[in-house]
Amino acid sequence: MSKTQEVVSISRPIRCRKICQYPDYWNFIPEGHDGDSVVELTLDELETIRWIDYEGLSQLECASRLNVARTTVTAIYNRARKKIADSIINGKQLKICGGNYEIDCDTLSTSQMLQQKGNNTMRIAITYENGQVFQHFGHTAQFMMYDIENNTIKDSKIFDTQGSGHGALATFLKNNETDILICGGIGSGAVNALEEAKIKLYAGVSGDVEKTVQAFLDGKLVANSSANCNHHDEHEHGHHSCTDHHRNHECGHGSCHH
Repeated sequence: MSKTQEVVSISRPIRCRKICQYPDYWNFIPEGHDGDSVVELTLDELETIRWIDYEGLSQLECASRLNVARTTVTAIYNRARKKIADSIINGKQLKICGGNYEIDCDTLSTSQMLQQKGNNTMRIAITYENGQVFQHFGHTAQFMMYDIENNTIKDSKIFDTQGSGHGALATFLKNNETDILICGGIGSGAVNALEEAKIKLYAGVSGDVEKTVQAFLDGKLVANSSANCNHHDEHEHGHHSCTDHHRNHECGHGSCHH
């Protein structure tokens, strides 16, 4: 007598796609946009477009960079181009957010990597210049990195970023397991990158770096993720101004963050 066999389909988990860094620009809004129609392009989709259409790689080479099969790249690429076309043809806002990805730590040199922190360690990064909190996050050349245990400083080091643009800086912080960023002025694109990296932001801070970290440890530093800095090149205009503004937290985070 034959037995009826039930076939159970078990879907394989989706492999995280490797991306090199967070983007510098997260929103593209057409002129006359009504504010309602939004197309969301994930970071792994954006990375596929960057490798194939901008860098000129083949789909096979792109697959190797993303650490996925070529057929997966084809599907991601086609989906991404469809979204971009929808945004351009139909005048929809294109928003970059989320996706199934992980940051590739190989993008940093050994000299840019801190030691892996312990489970009970909080890592704080402060934008740094000559002992002061540097005021323009996107141009930060150095971070003062603090490891905190039991509300006490266990280690502190100055690290050169060797990167340009806030996407590269957010990647640097993410790869170095940063929990908190303290800085002066910061743009909305950088705020998006830090939110995606799940790094808590204390913005609009100025003054001595050592006094600033002590104020944080004493609970006197207030978290602020909306200190936006709009400034002109000081060599040309000799001034800058920083203003606060409200931001909406609409996008989800990537599903493969560590």
